Amino acid sequence: MDFATRTHKLDSTFMDEILKAATIPDLISFAGGLPNPELFPADAIREASDKVLSSDGKTALQYNITEGYGPLREYIAARYYGDHPEVSADNIVITTGSQQALDMIGRLFINPGEGIVFERPGYLGAIQAFYLSEPEFHLVPMLEDGVDVEAAALALASNPEPKLFYGVTNFQNPTGLTYSLDTRERLADALRRHETLFIEDNPYGEIRFSGEKPPGMIDYLGFQAISLGSFSKVLAPAMRMGWLCASHEIVRGIIAIKGATDMHTNYLSQRVLYQFLIDNDFDAHIAATIDVYRDKRDLMLRMLEKCVPAEAGVHWTVPNGGMFTWMTLPEGVAALDLLAAVKERGMYFIPGVPFYVGAADPGTLRLNYSNSTDESIVRGIEILGETIRELCA
Repeated sequence: MDFATRTHKLDSTFMDEILKAATIPDLISFAGGLPNPELFPADAIREASDKVLSSDGKTALQYNITEGYGPLREYIAARYYGDHPEVSADNIVITTGSQQALDMIGRLFINPGEGIVFERPGYLGAIQAFYLSEPEFHLVPMLEDGVDVEAAALALASNPEPKLFYGVTNFQNPTGLTYSLDTRERLADALRRHETLFIEDNPYGEIRFSGEKPPGMIDYLGFQAISLGSFSKVLAPAMRMGWLCASHEIVRGIIAIKGATDMHTNYLSQRVLYQFLIDNDFDAHIAATIDVYRDKRDLMLRMLEKCVPAEAGVHWTVPNGGMFTWMTLPEGVAALDLLAAVKERGMYFIPGVPFYVGAADPGTLRLNYSNSTDESIVRGIEILGETIRELCA
């Protein structure tokens, strides 16, 4: 079949594997970036749905405006951008998860061959979304305190200058790392010298285990930043509720593309989400989520310290939030070989390969702790440690 050239670099293999692994009985999977279903407020969402349908069902089941339900956009503007008087509901577009926002941003800005600065390693879903726009990727490595600002400055100075810079500043996927205040400030200074827009993807920002919430890039750059958020990681991913916050000019372009794509995000889900938010203590729900995920992170890190041979040159990140830790194996040990070995013992993870554009580091892997029982974390890391020791012997 003669598919368009823009699809030739797409590979759904790893994304499919991640989702399939979560459905296999008795498989201990650290592969997916899945929230823990025990935290889904199913009863409260059912009550919100009943209230919407019983009070205004005929309207809630009809078409609606492309940018999304007005009260929900007002809620998002107030909750997430209340410190910015320039941000109103008119700067918010409700999207079908952050993934749709990435796709639309790429289509709005990028012509084939134009530049986008991207973290290395970076979020797999963003790589897939931007591939469809056929950009030139300018890759900058992730350091312990966030993106390498010196490398980023060099990338921004490319000729022609890249149009976009994509980054996950809080608890990055896949590494779990967070941009420090110094990194944010220096990166913002570099960005101001160019016309490059910063896309700040922030699906994990509310899942912070300790410390103060850092400023977003919109705090430094205003509308030279496009801010993305999602309710998938803190409420219910199946609702596919995300949003984009940007200047009026960008919002107009996004609305035009979205109108041609799906007309609007599921309106009934928007209404149910808003009803849930105004009827329930969302902050308390997030606090409970943080408590659970912090405990699971702590357990995984304790088990890694106990079971994985650090003396052999194995390293992992210590995230202060989010859902992932990132492991680097000793020289000569490939994550794909490790994966093949642990799968035979009933355990699964996602190797680092799909998180790279171009040449990958074969000795890296991502471990998710949010969607596992404590028993699975203990046994899974035991299997991982035993297998690494065997491969290093």
